[in-house]
Amino acid sequence: MIKKAVVGLSGGVDSSVAAWILKEQGYDVTGLFMKNWHDTTGLLQSDCHWEDDLMFAEMVAKKLQIPFHQVDLSDEYRQRVVEYMFAEYEKGRTPNPDVLCNREIKFDSFAVEARKLGGDFVATGHYCRKDEIKPGNKTIYRLLAGKDHNKDQSYFLCQVSQEQLASALFPIGELTKPEVREIAQKLGLATAQRKDSQGICFVGKVHLPTFLQQKLEAKQGNIVEIVEKETGSVFTEIADGLPEQTISDESLSQITEPCNFTPSSGHIIGTHNGAHFFTIGQRKGMNIGGHKEALFVIGSDVEENIVYVGEGQSHPGLNRKGLFIRSEDIHWIRRDLRMETGECRDYQVRIRYRQPLQSARMFCRHKGMYIVFDKLQRGIAPGQFAAWYDGDELMGSGVIDR
Repeated sequence: MIKKAVVGLSGGVDSSVAAWILKEQGYDVTGLFMKNWHDTTGLLQSDCHWEDDLMFAEMVAKKLQIPFHQVDLSDEYRQRVVEYMFAEYEKGRTPNPDVLCNREIKFDSFAVEARKLGGDFVATGHYCRKDEIKPGNKTIYRLLAGKDHNKDQSYFLCQVSQEQLASALFPIGELTKPEVREIAQKLGLATAQRKDSQGICFVGKVHLPTFLQQKLEAKQGNIVEIVEKETGSVFTEIADGLPEQTISDESLSQITEPCNFTPSSGHIIGTHNGAHFFTIGQRKGMNIGGHKEALFVIGSDVEENIVYVGEGQSHPGLNRKGLFIRSEDIHWIRRDLRMETGECRDYQVRIRYRQPLQSARMFCRHKGMYIVFDKLQRGIAPGQFAAWYDGDELMGSGVIDR
């Protein structure tokens, strides 16, 4: 029996080639375009809007001679992704909407619409792979990094479940980006040379403060500079390398605790329009001169509306040894291999897309997961997702609490 695959045609080259590959493999392929956002508030004018994406998606479907449909999921997207963004930024945290979009929209709301069209599988243009193993009589799905390590997008899928993976297809996971473009060129697809989308998933590249001001009020506050040589006692020296597996909870908490700044730790050098508009590691948007090196955000206090900054990429306030994830925020894709309380394992971890995998030791404790890195990590921010890998396999992830 021929299986039906519904491809999320986005108007980009990756999903276009994904649809062609599935058709070549013998699937009954249907293209489905999602309209998830049509508000232009904060959108940079150089970006194409959803109408352009729809036009390209239709052109590809016509060229490949596959049925084409569209669905408006903008209400679900606003409620389940954008509102989450606003709430996290309001708390002074740094969310990743692309991760939420995959969990809540592409492999949930979109999958529901795909099933309405008779789809057995949901296919996307992600650069990642899926396989399955069958220990005993049980099928377990594995999420693997894409063959193109320069384009690997498995991180964005770090919150999907076994149930979502069961009906997911990633047709271009074995290809590199240049190979995908070459295929599209040979097929004469309109998307062959189209630029990749940037910015927030389905929204585009935005001026973040303007976008967030739809819900978050601008409020002037102080920018406080923390000068290392004047306040060295603020920073704790932590040795490189991984801690012993028998380390205490107290020691783990100390190792993963971020620096706590107060206004008396530094001096006021300017003002901003809202601490919730800034994230750890940010260097733009402060408009303060008079320094030899760039200023970077090293901390913020949304209650007191203070942004703390340090000069230069080597400022100790930018670097941390570890992080903590609360128990309720830990998600295992490989539920059969999840860690038990008191257990310790070594994994490779990343805290943002495109970051090279970092060696780390993970400690599962009653309160949650402590992740301690072999080397200091730059720009760890609450609200981000930490994802852990065993080789090419993505095992699980969690929202960074601190």
